[in-house]
Amino acid sequence: MNRNSSGIAYGVGAYIIWGLLPLYWRWLDRASAFEILANRAVWSLMVCILFLAYQKQLRRTLSLIKNTRTFSLLALTSLLLSMNWGIYIWSVSVDRVVEAALGYYITPLVAVSFGVLVLKEKLRRLQIVSIALATIGVIILTLTYGHIPLIALGLAFSWGSYSLIKKRLNAGALETLSIETLVSFLPSLTFLIVLMGKKEAEFGQDIGFSLALASAGIFTVAPLLMFNAATTRLPLTITGLLQYITPSIMFLIGIIVFNEPLSVSKLIGFLFIWVALGFLGRDLYKSGRSVDQGIG
Repeated sequence: MNRNSSGIAYGVGAYIIWGLLPLYWRWLDRASAFEILANRAVWSLMVCILFLAYQKQLRRTLSLIKNTRTFSLLALTSLLLSMNWGIYIWSVSVDRVVEAALGYYITPLVAVSFGVLVLKEKLRRLQIVSIALATIGVIILTLTYGHIPLIALGLAFSWGSYSLIKKRLNAGALETLSIETLVSFLPSLTFLIVLMGKKEAEFGQDIGFSLALASAGIFTVAPLLMFNAATTRLPLTITGLLQYITPSIMFLIGIIVFNEPLSVSKLIGFLFIWVALGFLGRDLYKSGRSVDQGIG
């Protein structure tokens, strides 16, 4: 298998796992969203340490911890990541997976907006069209829901902010995730201990469910490593287009598996988002070809 083929396999695999996570969170619904989140943080650190040891990157990770600026930024990204995870898990528990899918659909558009506002990048014509259409779509969905889609916006802006900071750090995915989970480890472990002390924790009630909660570490770290492997093998244009696999799977799970309602007005709002993403994908493809051909 050549690098492009293996890259696509890694990328598609990562996005499919992320897209199927609502089924996993629903399977764990005996536990509260906060308990699932705490377990995810604790067991992710354990898995990260094992991978760091296997890849002999423990020393490099320690050097990042010793760098005050890097550690401070990773503490901030840890908070953003915890927010993103928490909103995502909670959205499944309250039957709002479709709204969560909306959040991940508009994340690329938030990233473009951050590029303009923070990195002072200039918008191309298709990007302007994309943002305008997406804005119309969000307005339609806001009117349809009867309230601002806070889950969608919370997911989009937390992940967009997280990605922006991580991009500027330019450090390895595994090392930075390890530090992020390290930052959240103590409060997460403390929460679990308090919960167990009150006998309100689902972890420890039976072996099967406890292992299911602990496996959150694998389901967090494995797709991230697959995604990292994809980004080193594929052009940015391809990985950028593959990312729409995740919210598409989430959308289908919300409608077909969880039977969440989808009114005509909601569908119209989503259509504006999908058309906007089509323009953004076209722009991504064109800009990628320009770079590959040495144009612009």
